[in-house]
Order: sequence, then C-alpha cells, then structure tokens
Amino acid sequence: MSTKVHLDRAHGLRLLREMLRIRRFEGKCAELYQAQKIRGFLHLYDGQEAVAVGVMQALGPEDAVVGTYREHGQALARGIPMGPLMAEMFGMQEGVCRGRGGSMHIFDHGRRFCGGNAIVGAGLPLALGFALADRMQGRQAVTACFFGEGAADEGEFHESMNLAALWRLPVLFVCENNLYSMGTPLGIAEAETSIWHKAAGYRMGGEAVDGMDPVAVEVAARRAVERIRADGTPHFLECRTYRFRAHSMFDAQLYRTKEEIEAWRAKDPIPRLRDWMERAGHLHAGDMERLEAEVEQEVAEAVAFAEAGTLEPVEELERFVTMDEVPQ
Repeated sequence: MSTKVHLDRAHGLRLLREMLRIRRFEGKCAELYQAQKIRGFLHLYDGQEAVAVGVMQALGPEDAVVGTYREHGQALARGIPMGPLMAEMFGMQEGVCRGRGGSMHIFDHGRRFCGGNAIVGAGLPLALGFALADRMQGRQAVTACFFGEGAADEGEFHESMNLAALWRLPVLFVCENNLYSMGTPLGIAEAETSIWHKAAGYRMGGEAVDGMDPVAVEVAARRAVERIRADGTPHFLECRTYRFRAHSMFDAQLYRTKEEIEAWRAKDPIPRLRDWMERAGHLHAGDMERLEAEVEQEVAEAVAFAEAGTLEPVEELERFVTMDEVPQ
C-alpha cells in the first residue's frame, strides 16, 4: 500500500461515513443502555473515531486487529456488520459472538478482529502471539494492537514491547492517548507524557499524531505499516485524542472541567473533516444530509435486528466450554 493519501471526494466521503457510523451507533447504545436494553459495562468511543477509521485504512483483510474494552468503533471500522454487533450488545445469539461476549469482548474470526479485552493491557501479549503465528506460518500480515495510554503503566506493556523488538514481530502498536486512565489525568500518572518516547527504550520506531484528524492518522498508519511489511520490525503510533463521554456509563466524570471538554469538542473529527471538504469543494449540497439519513437508517435496522433476536437456550449453556473438534 502507498503511504500517500489522495483525499479526493470519494475517499473523504468514506472517512466521513465511517466516523458517522461509529458516532451514531455509540449514541444509540447510550440511549439503549439507559433504557436497560443493553446491560453490564459500556465504554463509548465518541471523539476517538478518527483513530480507528484512520488506522483501518492502512490494513488489509489479511492483517489482524486486537482491540480494547472501548472497541465498538474499532469493530465497526474493521467491517463488522452493525446488526450482529448491536445484537451482541443485547446479548442475543444472533450477535457476532452469540451474545457471549457483550460490549467488551467483540470477536470476528473471519475479519481477523481478534477480540476486545476487558483487562487493561491484556491485548498486548495476545497481539505478539498473533504476529508470531503469522510469521511462523509464512503470512505477510501485520497485527495492529489498540490500547490506551493507561496500559503503558502495565508490566505486559513493557514485556510486549521488549519481545516485539527482540523477535522482530510485525506489530503496529496503536496507543489511543485520551489523556485519562479512567479518572486519572495523564500528567499525574506519567513522568513522560509523550507515550511514544517509550518506544525508543526498545529501539523501536515511533511517532505521535493528531488523533482527531483521520487523514493524519491514516498517513502515519500507512507509513508505519509499509515499514513493518518491509523489514518486519514493530512500530509505535501514539494517537492523541479525547473521549467526549465519560469513561463508562457508570462514570460521573467529575475530574474533567466543562471548559476542557468543550475545547476538545472544537476539534471534533467529524465537523473538522466536513469543513475541510467543503472548503476544498469535495462536499456537495445535500451530501451530509444524505450521509446522516443513510447512517440513521442503518442504526435503526441494527436496533430492529437486535430487538428481534433470541436468547441462547439454557441447554446450550455448556457449549464451547470445550472444543467440539480439533482442527487438523
């Protein structure tokens, strides 16, 4: 793939559509959670859409993706259909994981979306395993591993960075730095707030990018993926972003000021790209209205699909506890 991005009308509309899909899906999930149709924990991705959408443009179907517990946006950007994803949120067996995963454990084998992880940093060593398996089986694949800046405090972060560098594994480390580990500000948790500098300690290439700009993220991701494919070495990408909602639906977010939130909302990636496209003449009259209508229809259909779903029978409770058939 080329590291250059030709931001023509078609590509710009694709980026806008994908970010809108995530934003509207998350907004509907918040409504459904308050209506008690979605239960358990719920961590929403509003504000961070540019990261998932930008990175996915650099990946091919052969590549693997490891998500976080805030992974609905990553799953949608990867191509997981919205209907089965919403059904999973409802706990229905028509869901992408038969309702067994829920919000934090989305998995799609066919699309190589290798699961969200409820434990902070848990996806990092798993990503190394996928990358190692791909290399041992002769596949020219990259594994993109998403994680928050809070994971940089976990032991497995450093262990994974070290092993990836030692074993020259084709891993793209994508740090979604949204400035808060739950309610802990980055500045009081990290002596070095530029997370990508940690990569140098493992002789790994890295850079920081504006995570509120999908084009900037895409350019950086394409550059990193091209390098990984060329020499097999890992690369580190810190995407500086911001979540517009609380850490989770249980969070009163008393640790952030309204002024700070509004300042970041002024950098909202969706209107930011929309405005640029208008100035460049790539966005025509009625385009946004059409996109909004199409996305709203898709969300409505996803909700209807989920509401028409069925709960897994009690008789199948023990299914998948053990493997039915050992692959040859």
